[in-house]
Amino acid sequence: MGIFKWLAGALGWALFGPLGGLIGYLLGSGMEGGSNVGYSSGREGGFSAQEQRNSFLISILVLSAAVMKADEKVMKSELDYVKNFIRRSFGEAALQDSLKILKAALEKPLDLPEVCAQIKLYVTAEQKLQLLHYLVGIAKADGIVSEIELKAIRDIASYLGVSKAECDSILSMFEGESIENAYKILELEPTATDEEVKKAYKKLALKHHPDRVATLGEDVKKASEEKFKSIVAAYEKIKKERNIN
Repeated sequence: MGIFKWLAGALGWALFGPLGGLIGYLLGSGMEGGSNVGYSSGREGGFSAQEQRNSFLISILVLSAAVMKADEKVMKSELDYVKNFIRRSFGEAALQDSLKILKAALEKPLDLPEVCAQIKLYVTAEQKLQLLHYLVGIAKADGIVSEIELKAIRDIASYLGVSKAECDSILSMFEGESIENAYKILELEPTATDEEVKKAYKKLALKHHPDRVATLGEDVKKASEEKFKSIVAAYEKIKKERNIN
């Protein structure tokens, strides 16, 4: 693993399955993944917190590549978005390793259903939503989300087991502060009762609370605050519109 100065050997579950195949491609070791079977390392006690964190980072990078090359052109604004996110969430030391993995994922054909099937096994529901929020941010980095990018995001959401309502909610967080978007963020129809609005807010505030991704580190937890703030803002907008106390 000499090529990785920061990740070193702490790659956790990303060493197996299709993600392991990508790492093998990068290392030139011939390591192959790609099977739906055998993602587990077979170790007692699972993976360490650092291995989980590094595997989550690799998942971010591979799915980033899938969205970035969906429209067959990689924009500088998208690459800058990824770099800035890695710096903020994982630190400057992680950047060089991360760019090597991203480059490999951009060059190598990805079996997206297989990749997502592996990720789905190891990340929590809350972490999946954080991944999706980040991917929408990449697509919006150049100011426009193309239909091809939107399809890639919806496909990833579906492969990860994220519902259409959850996906629409996250997409709406990037679409301005209209009352229509506020309802979509809370996964509601405008005809919802006041009580349904309150229940939806409480449910989503709990689901998207930054503490839900705290096991991935304080920096990832901090990055999730943007998503949480969108939910609070949507609820406040609907409350004001309806004069809910």
